[in-house]
Amino acid sequence: MPLPTLLRRTTLPRLLAAALLLGTAFGAAAAPAQAADVSSLSLAGVTGTGIHNTYNDSSTYTYLANALDTGTSLVELDTWANVLNGKWDVSHDNPLGSSNNCVQASTAADLYTGDRNQNLDSCLDDIRIWMQAHPTHGPLMVKIEMKNGFYNTLGLNPTEFDTYVKAHLGSVLYTPADLLTKSDGTLYPDLDTAAKADNWGSYGSLEGKVIVEIIPGTVEQAVTASSTWVDVVYAQHLLDLYDSGEIADAAVFPSVLGAQTGDPRTRYSDTALRPWFVVFDGDAGTWVSDGGTQWYDTNHYLTVVTDAYDVAPALSSSDPALADAQARVAELAADGASYVSTDWITSPADGVLSEVLPRG
Repeated sequence: MPLPTLLRRTTLPRLLAAALLLGTAFGAAAAPAQAADVSSLSLAGVTGTGIHNTYNDSSTYTYLANALDTGTSLVELDTWANVLNGKWDVSHDNPLGSSNNCVQASTAADLYTGDRNQNLDSCLDDIRIWMQAHPTHGPLMVKIEMKNGFYNTLGLNPTEFDTYVKAHLGSVLYTPADLLTKSDGTLYPDLDTAAKADNWGSYGSLEGKVIVEIIPGTVEQAVTASSTWVDVVYAQHLLDLYDSGEIADAAVFPSVLGAQTGDPRTRYSDTALRPWFVVFDGDAGTWVSDGGTQWYDTNHYLTVVTDAYDVAPALSSSDPALADAQARVAELAADGASYVSTDWITSPADGVLSEVLPRG
């Protein structure tokens, strides 16, 4: 195929992936895949790399701030609605206590000292303080897996969660109302319409901002009906807030699990809820093998793909060669992923965590 034809048919991320794979094959040093400048692209037009269960590996990241220092575009927290004390704990598998690398910081200097194993409020405070100390850092996605969902009995419901998240992320938070609001101050009718209009704002204009997605947790998926999972409950909450003129109170974006070919929102029997989902979450291997995921990119939806190492040919889950890790991110960017979630926390592979590429 003539080179001009190849260039017309191949996106920048695909060229990067090919170059990196060739470099690996011949033992050449891989050039950094970092895009020269993505600031003018839409938030939905870029691909960043993230760290799975960022809070949980204190042997690698002594403090949550150490993970943020990598330049990552995504961090993940697991929360538990503590049914005994009405607090939001952060841990991988303890429903009644926190086990994490978050501290009770009030200044940037506090981020690297003090007692860890704090509640969600401290984790969010740490993120806010770090972002305020690094105002030119690209927009950060905070993925929250709500292990056991909401718990209305003790007030751990969507309304209280909104208040809680806003109180601790403050001015750095990017909300559903931000996506909905047009330049003239009027609102789009729903998040879907706003996303399709690509109203996210440019990557550069969102420097220093934090976007929060919530996904149904493993426990609530195992023990409760899908109609009570946080995705459904929060989407209904968004619809109610919009209808009552209070959408500015909303703090987070509910995410649809199982992003793959086709629109996974068809699983929601209440069609009125479907336009309130514009963030999707899915397995990277499924994402690539489906071969039809450009629909998410075309509609300017945000997508988080997990277990990037598991795409064939599989890479090490923790310490692949840097060139291989960069090629994998470029491949997923070309396939339309917004955030590539990894466990690549071992040098030199951790050098990929700060990369931001054009999407698609």
